[in-house]
Amino acid sequence: MTEREPFSSREPPINPIGVRAAPYIPPQALEGVRTRRIIAVMLDLILVSGMSAALFVALFILSAGLSAFILPPLFPIVAFLYNGLTVSGRRMATPGMAFMDLEMRTMDGDPVPFLQAAVHAVLFYITWLFPPLLLVSLFTSDKRCLHDILADVIVLRRSS
Repeated sequence: MTEREPFSSREPPINPIGVRAAPYIPPQALEGVRTRRIIAVMLDLILVSGMSAALFVALFILSAGLSAFILPPLFPIVAFLYNGLTVSGRRMATPGMAFMDLEMRTMDGDPVPFLQAAVHAVLFYITWLFPPLLLVSLFTSDKRCLHDILADVIVLRRSS
């Protein structure tokens, strides 16, 4: 039996109610994904926090403190752009994900467009308000969290 490539060019079958079946994903592509994602998130949070803090200080100094009231939403804005630009970029991963040998793709196997990557980030941060929702990945065969399912993306190990 030959091993199939993930996201083969063959169209997945459509069931009677019109829902397309998920593409075949080899077990190696999902090996250790949960642990790697947790470490990647911690690395990314450090990077986003550092960038937000540097931007906050720079804008605070440049505005002589007058912008102190409009700067608090800086972290969500930086996180939105950080995820959107990095995941939709050439590496298909945030720096933390790339360091942990992960990449994000759409469920069709295509690179994630900016808006979909940014929406995924928003859903991810919303999920943090209800931490038990993160447990969804323990019950899905492809190890996707609820925010992955809603954004129609999957996080995989990078192909060797």
